[in-house]
Amino acid sequence: MALRRATALDERTGGRVLDDADLASALAVCALDPVGSVLATARLEHAVDVGIRRAGGELWGYEKDGRLEGICWAGANMVPVAPAVSDADPDRAIEAFAAMARRQGRRCSSLVGPAYAVLGLWGRLRPSWPGAREVRDDQPSMVIDGPPLVAADPDVRRSRLDELVDVLPACVRMFTEEVGYSPASGPGGPYETRVRGLVTQGRSFVRMSDDPRARVMFKAELGAVAGGVAQVQGVWVAPEHRGRGLSERGMAAVVEAARADVAPLISLYVNSYNARAIAAYRRVGFRQVGSYATVLF
Repeated sequence: MALRRATALDERTGGRVLDDADLASALAVCALDPVGSVLATARLEHAVDVGIRRAGGELWGYEKDGRLEGICWAGANMVPVAPAVSDADPDRAIEAFAAMARRQGRRCSSLVGPAYAVLGLWGRLRPSWPGAREVRDDQPSMVIDGPPLVAADPDVRRSRLDELVDVLPACVRMFTEEVGYSPASGPGGPYETRVRGLVTQGRSFVRMSDDPRARVMFKAELGAVAGGVAQVQGVWVAPEHRGRGLSERGMAAVVEAARADVAPLISLYVNSYNARAIAAYRRVGFRQVGSYATVLF
């Protein structure tokens, strides 16, 4: 993973801005922890197709003795990856990214990724960056790589574009419940564009109802797909239909469909205080393999 130095290396911290020529080396770093790095890997794979600039962010790297040991995607979300493997020094990588982030100032809406890297980065940035709105410091990272342990809901399927009029409001309700504010920014805005894209790509799953109060009973998306991992996001059951086991059977259906034609390993992360959701995922067959953290601004 030797680097061609397209930009100046900070000799003190070992950090520098990477370019398109570094993408293969950056993906190799992510491959050391495919579940923890799936959010970054998805952005890098997109950058391979369109270039880093058009992918909507910067790519930072930490280099030691000519070898790339850590990367950080710096876009709307900041996603650090600093695997603790072999003789790598993740703390030095995190310090390098913190120095670059301090120079740039906060431009992201969140820090998200493996808890060690995110919390280490936030601990270094907190004195100089504006205060966080919320810090979710323990989000179990869970995976399943075999058939689900419960029967799949036969009514859960991929959503269709002609259902966007119902799917989009359900996504907005879920996001608002989870994060505390609405992501909606009007017709054709970034959130609608993302939801539409997931539907178009076959990465949005729903169970529909005839109930006009809650046309979408259950929903989930494959929010990040990269490196042989599909990360489930946005799992939601309409309040009118909760308490009926829809989440377990719905997730089983998503797992079956995703493992059949998207990726062999299905992952997700969940807030540690959401004991009910964790128990439901365990019943489906998910097991914890690590921990994420999210800092919301």
